[in-house]
Amino acid sequence: MRTELEHARDRAEAMIGKRETRELGTVRPAESVAFAVAAAETDSRFLDPEHPAFAVHPMYLPSLLRGPQGGSDREYRADGMFRDEVPGTDGIDVRLMAGGQSVTFLRPAPLGEDVVVGRVLDTVTTKGRAPDEFLLLSVTKTYRGAQSGAFAEVVEKFIVR
Repeated sequence: MRTELEHARDRAEAMIGKRETRELGTVRPAESVAFAVAAAETDSRFLDPEHPAFAVHPMYLPSLLRGPQGGSDREYRADGMFRDEVPGTDGIDVRLMAGGQSVTFLRPAPLGEDVVVGRVLDTVTTKGRAPDEFLLLSVTKTYRGAQSGAFAEVVEKFIVR
Protein backbone atom coordinates (compact mmCIF):
# COMPACT_ATOMS: atom_id res chain seq x y z
CA MET A 1 0.00 0.00 0.00
CA ARG A 2 1.42 3.37 -1.07
CA THR A 3 1.65 6.12 1.51
CA GLU A 4 0.27 9.62 1.04
CA LEU A 5 3.86 10.91 1.01
CA GLU A 6 4.78 8.54 -1.84
CA HIS A 7 1.71 9.66 -3.74
CA ALA A 8 2.68 13.33 -3.21
CA ARG A 9 6.26 12.62 -4.36
CA ASP A 10 5.08 10.92 -7.56
CA ARG A 11 2.69 13.75 -8.39
CA ALA A 12 5.29 16.42 -7.63
CA GLU A 13 8.01 14.69 -9.65
CA ALA A 14 5.64 14.61 -12.63
CA MET A 15 5.35 18.41 -12.35
CA ILE A 16 9.09 19.20 -12.37
CA GLY A 17 9.89 21.78 -15.03
CA LYS A 18 6.27 22.51 -15.97
CA ARG A 19 5.43 26.21 -15.94
CA GLU A 20 2.18 27.38 -14.37
CA THR A 21 0.92 30.97 -14.39
CA ARG A 22 -1.56 32.98 -12.37
CA GLU A 23 -2.84 36.48 -12.99
CA LEU A 24 -2.60 38.62 -9.86
CA GLY A 25 -4.43 41.66 -11.18
CA THR A 26 -3.44 45.31 -11.28
CA VAL A 27 -0.97 46.79 -8.81
CA ARG A 28 -2.89 49.53 -7.01
CA PRO A 29 -1.63 51.96 -4.37
CA ALA A 30 -4.38 51.09 -1.83
CA GLU A 31 -3.40 47.41 -1.52
CA SER A 32 0.30 48.23 -1.42
CA VAL A 33 -0.25 50.78 1.36
CA ALA A 34 -2.41 48.31 3.31
CA PHE A 35 0.40 45.74 3.05
CA ALA A 36 3.00 48.30 4.21
CA VAL A 37 0.84 49.22 7.21
CA ALA A 38 0.33 45.55 8.12
CA ALA A 39 4.10 45.00 7.84
CA ALA A 40 4.71 47.91 10.27
CA GLU A 41 6.55 49.88 7.58
CA THR A 42 7.55 53.39 8.66
CA ASP A 43 8.99 54.77 5.40
CA SER A 44 6.49 57.28 3.99
CA ARG A 45 7.49 56.32 0.42
CA PHE A 46 5.52 53.11 0.95
CA LEU A 47 2.69 54.61 3.03
CA ASP A 48 1.65 57.79 1.24
CA PRO A 49 0.50 57.61 -2.40
CA GLU A 50 0.96 61.40 -2.57
CA HIS A 51 4.64 61.13 -1.63
CA PRO A 52 6.78 62.27 -4.60
CA ALA A 53 8.79 59.03 -4.45
CA PHE A 54 5.82 56.72 -3.71
CA ALA A 55 6.65 53.10 -4.50
CA VAL A 56 5.06 49.70 -4.09
CA HIS A 57 6.49 47.99 -1.02
CA PRO A 58 9.10 45.55 -2.39
CA MET A 59 7.66 42.55 -0.52
CA TYR A 60 4.02 43.26 -1.41
CA LEU A 61 3.76 41.35 -4.69
CA PRO A 62 6.06 38.43 -3.78
CA SER A 63 3.78 37.90 -0.78
CA LEU A 64 0.66 37.52 -2.93
CA LEU A 65 -0.58 34.05 -3.70
CA ARG A 66 -3.79 35.36 -5.22
CA GLY A 67 -4.76 38.81 -6.45
CA PRO A 68 -5.94 41.57 -4.11
CA GLN A 69 -9.36 39.90 -3.90
CA GLY A 70 -7.81 36.92 -2.06
CA GLY A 71 -9.00 33.35 -2.35
CA SER A 72 -12.36 31.68 -1.98
CA ASP A 73 -13.07 29.18 0.80
CA ARG A 74 -12.83 26.19 -1.57
CA GLU A 75 -9.25 27.17 -2.47
CA TYR A 76 -7.93 26.54 1.07
CA ARG A 77 -6.70 23.36 2.71
CA ALA A 78 -7.73 22.56 6.27
CA ASP A 79 -4.29 23.79 7.44
CA GLY A 80 -4.91 27.25 5.93
CA MET A 81 -2.61 26.94 2.92
CA PHE A 82 -3.94 27.22 -0.60
CA ARG A 83 -4.75 23.83 -2.13
CA ASP A 84 -2.37 24.44 -5.05
CA GLU A 85 0.37 26.25 -3.12
CA VAL A 86 2.66 23.23 -2.83
CA PRO A 87 2.89 21.36 -6.15
CA GLY A 88 1.61 17.79 -6.12
CA THR A 89 -0.12 17.93 -2.74
CA ASP A 90 -3.67 19.05 -3.57
CA GLY A 91 -6.15 16.60 -2.08
CA ILE A 92 -3.48 14.50 -0.38
CA ASP A 93 -3.41 14.16 3.42
CA VAL A 94 0.12 15.42 4.10
CA ARG A 95 1.49 18.11 6.41
CA LEU A 96 3.03 21.16 4.76
CA MET A 97 5.54 23.69 6.05
CA ALA A 98 7.39 26.61 4.53
CA GLY A 99 11.06 25.71 4.33
CA GLY A 100 12.63 29.07 3.42
CA GLN A 101 12.48 31.74 0.77
CA SER A 102 14.92 33.93 -1.11
CA VAL A 103 13.84 36.97 -3.12
CA THR A 104 15.80 38.67 -5.89
CA PHE A 105 14.48 42.09 -6.87
CA LEU A 106 15.18 42.93 -10.51
CA ARG A 107 13.40 46.32 -10.56
CA PRO A 108 10.70 48.13 -8.59
CA ALA A 109 7.25 46.56 -8.70
CA PRO A 110 5.16 48.19 -11.45
CA LEU A 111 2.41 50.45 -10.12
CA GLY A 112 -0.74 50.38 -12.27
CA GLU A 113 0.28 47.34 -14.30
CA ASP A 114 -1.30 43.92 -14.51
CA VAL A 115 0.95 41.32 -12.91
CA VAL A 116 1.38 37.63 -13.69
CA VAL A 117 3.35 35.16 -11.60
CA GLY A 118 4.90 32.13 -13.25
CA ARG A 119 5.86 29.10 -11.19
CA VAL A 120 8.14 26.16 -11.91
CA LEU A 121 8.81 23.23 -9.60
CA ASP A 122 12.58 22.78 -9.80
CA THR A 123 13.37 19.83 -7.54
CA VAL A 124 11.80 17.18 -5.33
CA THR A 125 14.19 15.64 -2.83
CA THR A 126 13.44 12.88 -0.33
CA LYS A 127 15.09 13.47 3.04
CA GLY A 128 15.38 11.33 6.16
CA ARG A 129 14.39 7.69 6.59
CA ALA A 130 11.03 6.06 7.17
CA PRO A 131 9.10 6.69 9.32
CA ASP A 132 10.60 10.20 9.55
CA GLU A 133 10.96 10.66 5.81
CA PHE A 134 9.89 13.94 4.22
CA LEU A 135 10.06 15.76 0.89
CA LEU A 136 11.81 19.04 0.20
CA LEU A 137 10.41 20.85 -2.84
CA SER A 138 12.07 23.84 -4.45
CA VAL A 139 9.86 26.20 -6.48
CA THR A 140 10.89 29.27 -8.50
CA LYS A 141 8.33 32.03 -9.05
CA THR A 142 8.87 34.93 -11.45
CA TYR A 143 6.71 38.05 -11.11
CA ARG A 144 6.16 40.04 -14.33
CA GLY A 145 4.46 43.31 -15.14
CA ALA A 146 2.48 43.39 -18.39
CA GLN A 147 4.62 46.20 -19.79
CA SER A 148 7.75 46.24 -17.61
CA GLY A 149 8.65 42.55 -17.64
CA ALA A 150 10.19 40.59 -14.78
CA PHE A 151 10.65 42.48 -11.53
CA ALA A 152 11.16 39.77 -8.89
CA GLU A 153 12.21 36.16 -8.64
CA VAL A 154 11.35 34.11 -5.57
CA VAL A 155 12.79 30.70 -4.74
CA GLU A 156 10.71 28.91 -2.13
CA LYS A 157 11.31 25.65 -0.30
CA PHE A 158 8.45 23.54 1.04
CA ILE A 159 8.59 20.63 3.45
CA VAL A 160 6.03 17.88 2.88
CA ARG A 161 5.53 15.26 5.62
